[in-house]
Amino acid sequence: MKVTRLQSRCLKFAVILFALVLLSPNLQGQGGIVFAVDTIIQVVPDKSFYRPGEVVHIEVTVTGGARLEAQVLYLTTPITTLTAALADGRAVLEWTPPPDAPRGYGLIVNVLDEGGKVLARQSGAFDVLNHWMDAPRYGFFSDFRAARDNDAATIAWLLRHHVNGLQFYDWQYRWEDLLPETDIFDDGLGRPQSMTTVRHLIDLAHKLNIAAMPYTAIYGASWSFANAHPEWQLYSALKLPYEFGGNLIGIMDATPGSGWNQLLMAEFADVLDNTTFDGIHIDQYGSPKNGFDVNGNPVDYADVMPLFVNQTAEVVQQKRGDEGVTLFNCVGNWPIEMIAPSQVDATYIEVWPPYNDYLDLYRIVTNAEKLGNGKPVIIAAYIPPTSQINWQLSNAVILASGGHHLETGEPASMLQHAYFPQFGTITEDQQAVFARYYDFLVRYENVLSISTSAGTTDRRDQVDLGEVRTKGLRAKDRVVPIIRTGANFETFSLVNFVGIDAAHWNSPTTIPPTLLTDTSVSIAVTRTVKGVWFASPDAEATMNATALAYSVENGTLKFTLPRLDYWSMIVVEYAD
Repeated sequence: MKVTRLQSRCLKFAVILFALVLLSPNLQGQGGIVFAVDTIIQVVPDKSFYRPGEVVHIEVTVTGGARLEAQVLYLTTPITTLTAALADGRAVLEWTPPPDAPRGYGLIVNVLDEGGKVLARQSGAFDVLNHWMDAPRYGFFSDFRAARDNDAATIAWLLRHHVNGLQFYDWQYRWEDLLPETDIFDDGLGRPQSMTTVRHLIDLAHKLNIAAMPYTAIYGASWSFANAHPEWQLYSALKLPYEFGGNLIGIMDATPGSGWNQLLMAEFADVLDNTTFDGIHIDQYGSPKNGFDVNGNPVDYADVMPLFVNQTAEVVQQKRGDEGVTLFNCVGNWPIEMIAPSQVDATYIEVWPPYNDYLDLYRIVTNAEKLGNGKPVIIAAYIPPTSQINWQLSNAVILASGGHHLETGEPASMLQHAYFPQFGTITEDQQAVFARYYDFLVRYENVLSISTSAGTTDRRDQVDLGEVRTKGLRAKDRVVPIIRTGANFETFSLVNFVGIDAAHWNSPTTIPPTLLTDTSVSIAVTRTVKGVWFASPDAEATMNATALAYSVENGTLKFTLPRLDYWSMIVVEYAD
């Protein structure tokens, strides 16, 4: 079944990626500063992440001002101050971070006039990682036409959202014959492609410290190829060959030792020998889950898939060493129990019904993290950009749970369909909050995901918001506490579902959460509290951590949360 591509108008990209526009002379900035001049700021790093020892370059462009002062912070701790003079509205901030990794940093950039008055302020973020798998911000490419000519917009979008890995979706000639013999070719769905474009995009990604991962399928072959190799096909109990997409793709037997298995392993090696891809991304279709080989022997894909993954990981290790990455798609969270402990470098899950509730996203992430012994978790949950309440709440849940969301890559894109070329386009008015969530993820990764683990159900039950309900199996009509535990801190993310009209992430939620202000919070504690602070990606004003006054009485920590829109993150630091 051929799926049509988005029209070219869907690739239209706003040049200004994110901006703080201060229009009112009465608008109060942080720290009591009144910003009286309309100023637009863009803050973009030159790499998706930095390896230890690499120099950080942050490009700042503004519509006014004479110079910049930027404070670099690790969580709440100021690290250094960077300065630069503006020339034609542009400056580059340069700094060499300490070798500590993985570590996320925040930026507070002030634009000053000649007299030192602050005209505007904007936050930003970057991180230092040993490998992109330390904090995978996985994205996608799906356009490999020879006529593709949007490098500038592509680079700007990827860097603005700190994307550090890209799935090249349907880049290949055929599912069973990955590399074409000619530069220009049509893929299995008839889309015109160019290997020159594919190679160019790999090189472009590498210059930005972004890994490039080739899409492959564990058991998909073009229908003509499958029929030419009946001894390799997978059969039903009725001895009929399985197919997918209305006789578009044949389903093959990938059991180790089978002819199909040996063919794909050779194809993977060929791709890694003849391109600079950084590993192998393996897909499945969710069905069939079992069948029979040509001789009538049962094939259970829950058993076959982890063996196939481990074979692939051996090929990747041989060709790319420790830098190589192997990923596998657990469609519908299956077979997660078998794949998470396998040799995948991260657990990748495509979410489908019956996992419909917003909290199912939390449960999927934390379960996969546990089964994978702490491996990073990447979620593919397809939401149209028109459903902003859905994607904002879903991102809050996924990121607060320690996971990562595959949802963008192509300029202005948001994945809304399992067939990636049918992505949606994020409008300009949505882009500021979308980008803030990525800055927030990078800036606070050391208290959200890296070296943290999920809090227990009992611990969540010890969070009390007074009259605001916090307990239940479903998200609707309550505030959900999501806890991450570190060595000397706990992170309490409060995700707000009060007042929403629908509880499913994958069907339209049209009424946003009810704003909560000055909410009393009580948490049972057994350790000496050193400090409490909160931050939120829902507004520019709350991106920077704010210390909260607190008290501890009879083992109960008490404080007041100033504001809860969609997601407020509270970090409790302990003295031990």
